[in-house]
Amino acid sequence: MSNLLAPPPATESRSRSLLQLDRRSVLAGGILGAGLVAMPLSAQVGAKGFTHGVASGEPSQDGVLLWTRFVGSNDAKLAWQVSASADFGRVLAEGETVVSPQKDWCAKAQVTGLDPDSWYYYRFVGPDGSKSDIGRTRTLPQGPTGRFRMGVFSCSNLGFGYFNAYGHAAEANDLDLLVHLGDYYYEYDAQHYPTPDQIVPGRIDAPENEIVQLADYRLRHATYRADPDLQRLTQLYPMILVWDDHETANDSWEGGAQNHQPETEGPWDARKAAAMRAYREWLPVSDDPWKAYQVGDLATLFRLETRLTARSEQLDVAKVLAGKSTPDEMMAALKAFHDGAWADPSRQMMGAAQEAWLANGLKASTRSGTHWQVLVQQVLMGNLNTPTGLADALPKSMPDALRQRLVAGSMAAAAGIPFNMDAWDGYPAARKRVFDAALAADANLVVLAGDTHNGWAFDLAQDGAPVGVEFGVSSVTSPGFEGYLPQIPTPFLERALVDANPQLQWADTSRRGYMAVELTPQTASCEWRFVSGVRQRSTALGGTHKMASALGSNTLAKG
Repeated sequence: MSNLLAPPPATESRSRSLLQLDRRSVLAGGILGAGLVAMPLSAQVGAKGFTHGVASGEPSQDGVLLWTRFVGSNDAKLAWQVSASADFGRVLAEGETVVSPQKDWCAKAQVTGLDPDSWYYYRFVGPDGSKSDIGRTRTLPQGPTGRFRMGVFSCSNLGFGYFNAYGHAAEANDLDLLVHLGDYYYEYDAQHYPTPDQIVPGRIDAPENEIVQLADYRLRHATYRADPDLQRLTQLYPMILVWDDHETANDSWEGGAQNHQPETEGPWDARKAAAMRAYREWLPVSDDPWKAYQVGDLATLFRLETRLTARSEQLDVAKVLAGKSTPDEMMAALKAFHDGAWADPSRQMMGAAQEAWLANGLKASTRSGTHWQVLVQQVLMGNLNTPTGLADALPKSMPDALRQRLVAGSMAAAAGIPFNMDAWDGYPAARKRVFDAALAADANLVVLAGDTHNGWAFDLAQDGAPVGVEFGVSSVTSPGFEGYLPQIPTPFLERALVDANPQLQWADTSRRGYMAVELTPQTASCEWRFVSGVRQRSTALGGTHKMASALGSNTLAKG
């Protein structure tokens, strides 16, 4: 067998078990050479030939989408090959795809005619005879399925540190699919998030300016894609990805973003189109704004779009309280906001077309006998209010502005208003429509969410009826509450959040990592895997936490 990947051991849970990775070969030059690991990211951007490895995505029962990048001088044809073995002794599928500067030298190939629930190797061959790295991918199961495990990631900010969550997931070698819930990269300039004093040495974005134009987005993709842990992980598994806000600009919505200023950065539609184009060039994703994936009889994965297609502009509690000088005035304004703008049923997260598609898909999934209905989407669905008393826990030396924000959050909670207007909490009528659809379909709902940089486990409910469970993933590198409220001890903050929010069953507010979400016919479970840190490159874990939900309960197991 090749020195890249060794054959798999047999398992009882999967008919085609996971191919084992020889990590020594990986680090010594097998899949990714040692030179790539040592080379500064910025130095890799201008390379020629196969520059950024390979990746795959959009898996189905009989196919997958392959991706690579080959930089040449003119339009050229790349050959692609798929085999059941890493030595390509027998090619099972092959074809050609065109690489062109019009698509930033990125190429995709749609492969069909494969067997379900099977692992495959693939590679590309350049017009000069050069070969890409060898990738590994798999098709989705068909029919009865005993187990399926997804690695779930979110919020990968290169400047804040190393992508150790990616590195650990590659080394663990125990997944079937990668799911990235957004903020795959960040749009900021070199002075903001992270600031120069927060940047980990060597983790420098290109370009250094905020990305606005198509060339900017392409170069940012190239810089991130040069990371060896990202390359290695995406070389081993197919991916399903959704974009969140930072793939365009912070707090984006259909008509704009908090971090977009039309007077200096041009029309929002032009920037949004540039970001979407670069995203679809540089990642193995389809052009479908939303899509469903069938995992045998085990699960239907619904990939949602909640940012750019139909989302209404975010509300702002600070604006509601502006100019109010007394507690009575503030509370009156909050109550009027609660009953008015916040509850407005016309406010959208997904839009009518996607809502109807999801409602129909949930019904079709349950009627077919599929066990789990999984929402692959960006932001928290669970209700999260500011705990009262947090302001009192701050030291007296804290800035008044921070204290006032926490006091305002506590007042909003007393009025029934959550603190994060950029999540589903800011769109309660839209969330209710999703929950109504899940209840009408008698779904076993599992919601995956990113965005917050913290770990969460929610029992989702509506009017006292259990709707499903939510697993919220921590970030790969972006700081969580420990970076924003370092003055409040982490155990105190986590306990206060759980006590103040009946739906919230568990929270982690200080560690980076990813989730391994496992589905069986009886159970949906999540293991949060926290890395030991991100300022040094390492695959060591600093801890884990596991929770589960039994089929039919739509709640998390207690204890």
